[in-house]
Amino acid sequence: MQLITRPTGSSGPSTRELPFTLKDLKDAIPDYCFEPSTGRSLAYFFLDIGIIAGLYGIAYSLNSWLFFPIFWLMQGTMFWALFVVGHDCGHRSFSKHMWLNNLIGHLSHIPILVPFHGWRISHRTHHANTGNIDTDESWYPISENTYDEMNAIGKAIRFNLFLLAYPFYLFKRSPGRKGSHFMPGSDLFRASEKWDVITSTTLWTLFVGFLGWIGLQFGLVFLIKFYVMPYLVFVMWLDLVTFLHHTEPDIPWYRNDSWYFLKGALSTIDRDYGLINNIHHNIGTHVAHHIFLNMPHYYLKDATEAIKPVLGDYYREAKDSVWTSFWRSARECIFVPNEGQKIYYQPRR
Repeated sequence: MQLITRPTGSSGPSTRELPFTLKDLKDAIPDYCFEPSTGRSLAYFFLDIGIIAGLYGIAYSLNSWLFFPIFWLMQGTMFWALFVVGHDCGHRSFSKHMWLNNLIGHLSHIPILVPFHGWRISHRTHHANTGNIDTDESWYPISENTYDEMNAIGKAIRFNLFLLAYPFYLFKRSPGRKGSHFMPGSDLFRASEKWDVITSTTLWTLFVGFLGWIGLQFGLVFLIKFYVMPYLVFVMWLDLVTFLHHTEPDIPWYRNDSWYFLKGALSTIDRDYGLINNIHHNIGTHVAHHIFLNMPHYYLKDATEAIKPVLGDYYREAKDSVWTSFWRSARECIFVPNEGQKIYYQPRR
């Protein structure tokens, strides 16, 4: 992992440019890494669906409170894996066929209460502005002034309950950002994307209605056992992994004047989730993904090995365990200085 001396206050403008270009990185990667295989992508989708169906069958057959906690953890993890398949669809890296990307994206996301097009578009904003503290969409820092103005409840929600943030983010984006993922008039969306957003919002609403019908037919406890608890595990996975993608004491953030795409794309880090790597489709291989977002997940490891020599010290890979990194970032990544062009997270005073 690149070692950067983290300043204790704001830093001045960074004038140093990267010693490589986007073309240098692309030329280092084998061409096949940019070619999605529809058959292979579908295989991952159907594998995830098959495992989810199998877990439901086992849980329903056993109907045991001794098994349910295991089921919740396993099923919630598979919901997260299914989300990553839809994530490829959102980046158009699942297939070259747009209609298939949209179909599988909805089949992957609507059952886990993600409005596919609404999320896809806001996620596009995140990738186009990664590392830009003024325009990024996800997990961007708050300033020291904002931190000082927050009340105790706001701080408790921001710094203690953030692993449950995602459902609220869909309705109300992060602080300082306006717009809902469900409303076509939101400033998230272009006028041409109106019907995409309406389609996803309608399907999302219908599925919520279906869940309500399940609750009425089989009881609230049934719904909680078989859907709500796995869903909460999925939400915690999503928030944990995306938090760790961009929250580390030595990852720099830039203001508009010193930011450009490639420099910002490198403000992320690769993490090893062990056995989970294969379950959640290499989502921890995140540096290459941010540089080339149209690359299928199953080629990210090959691409990473290809660009490591070019990136050199600019490549970040966590050496600590996921939980050690999470604990450190949760304690030390609180706010950023009010001024400066290249800035870093600071801990509480």
